[in-house]
Parts: sequence; structure tokens; C-alpha cells
Amino acid sequence: MKSVAIIPAGGLGRRMGFDLFKQYLVLDDVPVLVHTLSKFERASIIDTVILVVPEDYVEYSRRAIVEKYDLSKVGSVLAGGKERQDSVKRGLDAVDDNTDIVVIHDGVRPFVSEELINVSVTAALEDSAVVLGVPVTDTVKSVDGDGFIERTVDRKSLWSAQTPQTFRREVIKKAYEKAYDDNFYGTDDASLVERIGINVKMIMGSYDNIKITTPEDLILGEEIIKRLKVNL
Repeated sequence: MKSVAIIPAGGLGRRMGFDLFKQYLVLDDVPVLVHTLSKFERASIIDTVILVVPEDYVEYSRRAIVEKYDLSKVGSVLAGGKERQDSVKRGLDAVDDNTDIVVIHDGVRPFVSEELINVSVTAALEDSAVVLGVPVTDTVKSVDGDGFIERTVDRKSLWSAQTPQTFRREVIKKAYEKAYDDNFYGTDDASLVERIGINVKMIMGSYDNIKITTPEDLILGEEIIKRLKVNL
């Protein structure tokens, strides 16, 4: 069984208030992207990693990320596209036909664990398409165009989707081909699979598996790291 991870890392940190891409911002003295890639480096079930970065950062990422931190599983560093979906598509195009499982994970989710990576791959072997997520804990309101609450949504069946999102290779390839045939852009990879009629299974992730998007996320990330170090 061969499993390949695609790590799209092309987002500009506009909500951070910085010009620097957020995946290169430092967390505990190490770039966020390195924290993420290190988890896949250590996950025994992952054979190869395809890293997709902004076009102008391909060489920098090879030198300052992959080589500097000895991330030997990163087999390719590719230039991404305009949207996240375009970047994932470029990664998928580089996956060979001998691959069984494709794992797609945001480059700015540095707190995924090796255990969750391994669990997602094992689940995808059985169910073909799986997504990590966590149950919604806040009260959720439906609001109209003028900002008035229409109703309170029953949160019992609501989950916040995370990554990794993991698929059998033929499933995610078919979903992406159909999306591009229809000029459809989804909110995540699972949404592309859903629209071709394949059931996607939600499995329990972690509330620590946050996406670094705002300055507050960096602060929270530092606190998560401190807690994880104490628990070692």
C-alpha cells in the first residue's frame, strides 16, 4: 500500500496583517510549515509528500524548509495555482498510478498528530473517503441578508471539517476531473467528492488541529506547544 500526502501551502496571510506568507511565519522558533511537514515525516504510513507552494517560493522552500530541516519524505516541491483547489490539482497531477491513498492537508495546520494521519489513511482504505473534524460546540444561528437571526440551527449533527482529508486515489482524481469539467470550485476537497455521489465519512479529529489564519491563532499555537511539551 502506497500513500502520498499533498500539502497545499500557498495562502497569503492577509488576515495576519503581514506581507509574508503565513506558512513561513515562525511558531516556537520554527516556520509553521516545518511543524506541519515534520508530522508527515514521522508518520509511518506516509511514503511521500508533495509540497505545493507559491510559484516564487519554490526554490526558497526547497532550500530553507525541506533541505534545512532534513525533510526527506518531501519528494516534490511544486508551484501552486491561483486558488487552493488549483494547487491541490497540481499535486494530484504529480501522483503516480501506483498510489493507493492520497492525503490532503493544509500546510498551516501544524498540530495534526501522526496518530490522526495514520488513522485517516487506515479509514480511507475501508471507506474510500474520510475527513477529520470536530463537533461544533458553539450555538449556531442562521442570519438573513440584513443581519437578523432567522433561526437557531440544531448543532447536534454539525461538525467543523478539518484536514487531513483522505481518499482512495481513483476517487479524488475522478472528483477533481469532474469539478474542472464543470468549472466548479468547492470549499474543500470533500465537497468535490460529495458532488459525484460518493459518501464521505467524518472521523473525530482534534480541537488542537487548528488552522493558523489570524495573529490570535499564532498566540493560541504557542500555548498549544507549551501544553504539549509539558505532557511529553
